Amino acid sequence: MAAAALRPRVAALGRRLGPPGARDTFLAKGSANLDKLKDLCNEGKENPSALFQLYTQAVLDITYFEENQLVDEDFPEESALPKLKELISVLSEPEDLVRECSIKEPLNILGADLLECLYWRKGALLYMYCHTAKERSEWVQENIATFKKCLHDGVQYLMKMLSFRCPLQLDEDISLQDKDTARLLSEGIFSDTHLLAMMYSGEMCYWGLKHCGEGKQESLESIDPVSNSDPGSRSQSISLDFQETGRNMLTKYVAVCEGPLKGQGWNTTTAKQMLHYFVKSHS
Repeated sequence: MAAAALRPRVAALGRRLGPPGARDTFLAKGSANLDKLKDLCNEGKENPSALFQLYTQAVLDITYFEENQLVDEDFPEESALPKLKELISVLSEPEDLVRECSIKEPLNILGADLLECLYWRKGALLYMYCHTAKERSEWVQENIATFKKCLHDGVQYLMKMLSFRCPLQLDEDISLQDKDTARLLSEGIFSDTHLLAMMYSGEMCYWGLKHCGEGKQESLESIDPVSNSDPGSRSQSISLDFQETGRNMLTKYVAVCEGPLKGQGWNTTTAKQMLHYFVKSHS
């Protein structure tokens, strides 16, 4: 069943590769994983977890090349949004595949690392797009609803990314030299990427409040064309309070950077300025 569900997806990914001579490192890695997947499917070796993880890695590698092209081209105004939606849809395919095979928990099959990568990539892609789009004031004014959806979905993806691992429960047995690490783990920060996700979420909430002029966002149609079809999947279309969410994320970011990560090169100046804006706009 897994092999049958994989075959059309592997073929679709293969069409994104382009000619062999034009492939960079990530496309080459993606191509190698696709070849391996084809062999495994043809051999009928049914280890769904291994097959799905290999497919997910191929998705991550191939879409990374395409994302870099968008960034290098500075998200062209006319073509960036359709391409963005397409990439987010492709990055959502691994979870679709797991559910299509009637496996309820993608976390048990794909693992936390790969799921975090998928949601980080979707959230960070929307962050980079919004970072560029907000400077196009005329476009923002004419497309305020689209801009708001991008911010909303980006924050939701990053919050989902931060939710896959359970924060460490602190206890009295933790030794002194481990206290800083324990504090990070208790805040749900397992890597630099988790910390960046907090900053990006807070920053997107700030842009939402500043450019859209509202705090609470009602349910919005997701950028992801199929994310609303399954209440248990992806960034659910729920209301999001830019002010409250942004304040919470940035408060935690500043506390960690000036606490256990003090002196490690993390800057809090911008985060504090945005926090001041949240407080001022609330009063």
